[in-house]
Amino acid sequence: MTATTATTTGPTGPTSTVPVPVPPPTRSRTVPAWVWALPPVAVLALAFLYPLALVGRQSVTPDDGGGLSLDPYADVFASEVFRDALTTTVWLAVGSTVGCLVLGFVLALVIAFVPFPGGKAVARFVDVFLSFPSFLITLALLFIYGSVGMANGLWTDVTGAADGPFHFLTTPWGVLLAEITYFTPFVMRPLLAAFSQLDTGQLEVASSLGAGPLRVIRQVILPEALPALAAGGSLVLVMCLNEFGIVLFTGAKDVTTLPMLVYSKAILESDYPAACVVAVVNIAISVGLYGLYRVVSRRAGA
Repeated sequence: MTATTATTTGPTGPTSTVPVPVPPPTRSRTVPAWVWALPPVAVLALAFLYPLALVGRQSVTPDDGGGLSLDPYADVFASEVFRDALTTTVWLAVGSTVGCLVLGFVLALVIAFVPFPGGKAVARFVDVFLSFPSFLITLALLFIYGSVGMANGLWTDVTGAADGPFHFLTTPWGVLLAEITYFTPFVMRPLLAAFSQLDTGQLEVASSLGAGPLRVIRQVILPEALPALAAGGSLVLVMCLNEFGIVLFTGAKDVTTLPMLVYSKAILESDYPAACVVAVVNIAISVGLYGLYRVVSRRAGA
């Protein structure tokens, strides 16, 4: 402990100097930043990284237990079932994403810029729709367009035919319709947020200069909506690549996607190495697309 001096003052001036103790400086006992990072890293490793590592190891472990090998990958890649599932997964995901972008952009335009009664309620319903499970939307479509659904029932009642004409839900087109129906609000939500920040003065100036509605949309609204479209479209693309419930609940037996192939190999055939290989491929595609989106969005300043 160090000390300083202080001068005491009497009635006629300074009289004496008294030492005053000064406490030592206290050391800051802050916790290092890496200590706070340990709990979330441990939870992440236990809940995600460890199971993922097990899947990766199983994908290179043949059934005969002969050590690590790439034979499961060679067998799966040579399978026609895998190639068909990969092709089906990609075209369904791309087709659904394009459909969601077009439909979501049109619906968001109507809700944001066309005044009609209940417009705010519809915008709030979009948020509620995002919380619905995918199988619920598919089940609703089955009630309407299923083999014994409302549309076929109405057709048979009116025409007297023994069967209705609507049987497309069990085809790839039914899966495409269900995915577009379910994932369109995931495109609308960022679009509505972007449109709410758009300066309406630009629209008024463009209209006063003689620009028609289509030109205003193409030259004023669409450039402002591109980052939101990219965000919503990339999200829909990744989710469609991994969608399982919609394909299962539509009952489309001839539609095999990569998630359905994982289920078939693991649960129905008990071929765990092949199932893990397909799962690893599916994960690699999803992570690759997400990484590409991040690079593009960063360069675009989104």
